[in-house]
Amino acid sequence: MKVRFAVSPGVDMWGDDALAEFVDALEVHGFDTIWLSDIPMGAPVDPLIGLAFAAGRTRRLRLGANIVPLGRNPMLLAKELAQLDRLSNGRVLLSLVPGLDQPGERGALGIGDGNRGRMIDEIIPMLRQWWSGTAVTHHDDRLHFDAVEVRPLPQQDPLEIWLGGVGPLALRRAGRLADGWLGAAITPDEAGAAIASITAAAAEAGRGVDPEHFGLSIPYAAAEPDAPTVAALQARRPDVAVEEIFPIGPAQLRSLVGRLVDRGLSKFVIRPVGPPATWRDDLDRLTQTVLDLQT
Repeated sequence: MKVRFAVSPGVDMWGDDALAEFVDALEVHGFDTIWLSDIPMGAPVDPLIGLAFAAGRTRRLRLGANIVPLGRNPMLLAKELAQLDRLSNGRVLLSLVPGLDQPGERGALGIGDGNRGRMIDEIIPMLRQWWSGTAVTHHDDRLHFDAVEVRPLPQQDPLEIWLGGVGPLALRRAGRLADGWLGAAITPDEAGAAIASITAAAAEAGRGVDPEHFGLSIPYAAAEPDAPTVAALQARRPDVAVEEIFPIGPAQLRSLVGRLVDRGLSKFVIRPVGPPATWRDDLDRLTQTVLDLQT
C-alpha cells in the first residue's frame, strides 16, 4: 500500500511571500502533495489560482484540491483543469465537494435551493466525457451545451475524480461515480465502515474503486491549540473523543494514522492548526512526525 501525505496551508497565507515559501518547503521536505480547499465565501486562495501558482514553482510536488463545481461553468472548469494537468505534467489531484453551505453561499453561487448532490451527479459525467475527448450535448434549466468539446485533453488518462462526504447518500455516490474518496471528521472505525459501504455501492454499479484510493483529511496541532478551536471540533463531533478526529502532538498523530492504515486508508491530507506565523516550525515537526511513514 502506498501511503502518501498532503499538507494544507493556513487560511491567511497571502502576505510576505508566505504561500510561495510554503510551496517551496513542501517540495524540499518531500511531501507528496499540496492540498487546497475551495471555500467560496472565505479568504483562502481559490484552488485553481493556487495550484497554478504552485505548479509554476515546483517540478515534483503534486497539486491537489477540493473543488466546489457548483457555480462554475462545467465546460470552463473541465478546460481549466485539463490545461493545469497538462502544464504541470500530470500532477493534478481532484476531489469534488458540494461546498460548506455557509450563509449566503447558495445565492452567491447561483444554485438557489437546488439539490447539491444531484448537481454533482450531473456534472461528473460531463467532465469525464470532455476529458475523454467526447463532445458533450446537454440541456437543462441551467446548462446548454450543443456538441461542445474541450481541448487540450488532460495529460492523465483518466484525470481522476474523487468525492468526499460521510452520509449514506454521499458514500453511495462515491461508489457509483468516483475514482476515490477523501473523508473528514470520522474515526478509524467509521472510516473502515465507509470504505465497505463505498465498495459495496461500486459493486452494485458494476464497477470498482481502487483499494488504494481511500483517504482522510486530518486537522492536527503540534501542541495544545486554543480552547475555541478544540470546542469547534468537539461541537462537530460531540459523540467521539476529540483525539479520534483531531490529534494533538506527534504521538497522537502517528497513532491515528497507523489505525487508519490498518482500516484500509492510505492517502492523508494533514491540516496543521496554529497561528500562520508558526507554519515553518509546524512543517518541520510534521516532517519528523509522519514523513518516514510515506511509502
